[in-house]
Amino acid sequence: MLRVYNTLTGHKDLFKPMAPGKVRMYVCGVTVYDYCHIGHARSALVFDVLRRYLEYSGMAVEFAKNFTDVDDKIIKRANEQGVSCEHITTTYIKAYYDDMDKLGVRRATLEPKATEHIADIVALVETLLAKGMAYRVEGDVYFQVDRYPVYGRLSKRKIDDLQAGARVDVDERKRHPMDFALWKGSKPGEPSWDSPWGPGRPGWHIECSAMAMRHLGETFDIHGGGMDLIFPHHENEIAQSCGATGKEFARYWVHNGFVQINQEKMSKSLGNFFTIREIFDKSEWPDAVTGEMLRYFLLSTHYRSPLDFSDQSLAEAKNALNGFYDLFDRLKETAPEQGIADLSLRETMARARQAFVDAMDDDLNTPNAVAALQKLRGETNKALDGGLSGDTRRFVREEFRSLGAVLGLLQSDDWQFKSQPKLVASGTSDGEKAGLSDEEIGAKIAARLAAKQSKNYKLADQLRAELASQGITIEDRPDGTSRWKR
Repeated sequence: MLRVYNTLTGHKDLFKPMAPGKVRMYVCGVTVYDYCHIGHARSALVFDVLRRYLEYSGMAVEFAKNFTDVDDKIIKRANEQGVSCEHITTTYIKAYYDDMDKLGVRRATLEPKATEHIADIVALVETLLAKGMAYRVEGDVYFQVDRYPVYGRLSKRKIDDLQAGARVDVDERKRHPMDFALWKGSKPGEPSWDSPWGPGRPGWHIECSAMAMRHLGETFDIHGGGMDLIFPHHENEIAQSCGATGKEFARYWVHNGFVQINQEKMSKSLGNFFTIREIFDKSEWPDAVTGEMLRYFLLSTHYRSPLDFSDQSLAEAKNALNGFYDLFDRLKETAPEQGIADLSLRETMARARQAFVDAMDDDLNTPNAVAALQKLRGETNKALDGGLSGDTRRFVREEFRSLGAVLGLLQSDDWQFKSQPKLVASGTSDGEKAGLSDEEIGAKIAARLAAKQSKNYKLADQLRAELASQGITIEDRPDGTSRWKR
C-alpha cells in the first residue's frame, strides 16, 4: 500500500483517501508571466506520476491545478511591454501547455484561474473578518497570524522567530511582521475588482485556498507543490483555510525537491537558468532533446531529493532509453511458436511487476521503479537469446507498456532517435555521409571477432575503440556473435 512523505507530520504516512477509491488532489500551478523552467517541469512531472500511480492502483483522481493569473510580476511584465495583463497571461498559459504537452504531462481534471474566482475569494475574506482573524487597513485586508495559535506547524517554525522575507509584504501598518495580505487595495495601472473594502485584487495566498475549497471541498486528500512553497505560501494557506472553516485543510502535504545546474542552485543571477523550451532547443546536441528523455532524467532521482541537471545526465537518459527501444526492436523479430525461455521469463515479469509496485508504494521511489524495468530489460534480452515465442514477446512488450505508462515512458513503438539524420563531419561535402559505412563496420566487427577467437585481445579492444570513436556501440551475444548500433 502506498506510503507518502507528509510534510505536515514529518514522516511517511500510509495513504488512505477520505472516500474509498476516490482521491481529491490540489497542486499549486504556475504564475503565468514567463516561460516555465526546469523546476516547473519537475513539479509538474512529480504530480503527474502521482496521479498516474493512484489511477494504476484503481483510484479515481479529481486533480485540480491552478493558474495564478493576477500577481505583481504579471502586472510588472504587462507594464514593461505596454500590453494588458490578460495578454501576458494568455500568452504564457499557451506556452505552458506547449511545454507540458512535449513532456507528456496530462491536463488536470480542473484548471481554475484566480481571476475566475474573485467572488469565492471575497467570501472567504469576509468569513475571516467576521471571525476576527483578519483586519482592515484602509483598502487592504490582512490575516492576523497570532489569531491562529498553531501557525508554523507545516514548516516547523515558531511565529516569534519568523521575519518578513521573500514574498512577504513589509508594511508598518501590519500588527505583526508575518501578517499577510488577503486583499490589496487598487493602485493606478493595476487590474481591480469590486469588494466590500473598495476596488482591489486578491493576495497571492488566498487565491489557492478559495479555489481548492471551491472545487474540492473544505477538506481534501493531497496538497502538493515545490519545497519552496512550504513557507510562506502553504503555511499561510493552512492558517487562513483552517481559520475560516475550523477543519483540516489538506490531509497530506507532498513537496518535491529543488533542481540544481551542475551542482549549483538554479538561479537567473548565476546565469544557469534554463527554461523547458531552451532545453528542448539545445543547439549543442546532435539530436533533439525529447520529452521522454527529459522525463526519464527527471524520474532518475527521488522526487524529494535535490536534482542535478547537466548535459551528461540527459545523455545517460538517452542511452538508457536506447536500451529499451533496442529491446523492443528485438521483440518484433521473427519468433518460434514455442520458446524454451517462455515460462522462466513470465515468472521474471511477475517479480519485476511486484518490485515496481513496491518501489512506487514506497513514497513514489521512481529510481527503484526504473531499476526494476531495467532489470526486466536485461532478463528479457537473455531470454531472447534462449528463445521466446511470439505470444510471450507480445506479452512482455505490453508489460513494459503498462508499467511504463505509470511513469509516462516506453509508450512509443519507434524510438525517435532511430530516424534522426546522422551528423555530417566537418570537411565533408553535402550528401557525403560522415563516419563508416555499414560494410566497413561489418568488416571491422568480423576482424574483432577473429581477433578474440585467436585471443589477440589487444587488437580486439583497439577495433572496439575505433568503432566507438565513430559512434558505434557493440553488444556481444552469448552465441559468439555481435550486434551493433550507431
